[in-house]
Amino acid sequence: MAAMAAASGGGGSSEVKNIHSKDSTKTLLKSEALYEYMLNTMVYPREHESLRELRLITQQHTYGFMSSPPDSAQLLAMLLKLTGARNTIEVGVFTGYSVLATALAIPPDGRVVAIDVSREYFDLGLPVLARAGVADKVDFREGPASEHLDALLDAENNLEGAFDFAFVDADKESYGGYHERLLRLVRVGGVLAYDNTLWGGSVALPDDAPLTDADREVRDQVRAFNAVVAADARVEAVQLPVADGITLCRRIV
Repeated sequence: MAAMAAASGGGGSSEVKNIHSKDSTKTLLKSEALYEYMLNTMVYPREHESLRELRLITQQHTYGFMSSPPDSAQLLAMLLKLTGARNTIEVGVFTGYSVLATALAIPPDGRVVAIDVSREYFDLGLPVLARAGVADKVDFREGPASEHLDALLDAENNLEGAFDFAFVDADKESYGGYHERLLRLVRVGGVLAYDNTLWGGSVALPDDAPLTDADREVRDQVRAFNAVVAADARVEAVQLPVADGITLCRRIV
């Protein structure tokens, strides 16, 4: 929580730090010791060996902090199993840690349409997916997510309502556009999950709180998206203080 303390002026310091960096722990819990307890008690002992392998590989990367944390992956896998999801979409892939968690959780005939603007990082994790025996479940698509989502919706593909679950962890300014497209792609009763929707707790800070310009911009984008979801009568929504904030939307119309 060092980044959050700095942003809120905790500890008598007004130093501005990045909310997400290699030195910050992606959790909203006030106690690092409590977070470690949760990881060591419920997460790490149950983490699939391939997930552990990819997590450790990703941690060594310069941008390793961009990956979903293991408690988020555990929640994602549980949701997929509870909902019986088979066909899923992921927007924002990085090294594929959450894609791997999804591929392990869905049935043998399930698939993950995984979209990212760059394949470079995903290729780091692809050998791990192959060794886990789930690479054939993943349909990776490189390029702007909006274009790929539109392609899934076009008359030729006609995949409206064909997906059970969607997970979004990408550019926050585009969340609203992704939401509109995914509401058409995910079936009624399906679930859409959005990551980072509390942005280190900064969404609740006063407007003049000490934040980097980049964090202030993302905070404002996340606030705007949260307002959209809160007012959206097409979904039932819940916001969870897991990791950096995860918003779940169940499509009802």
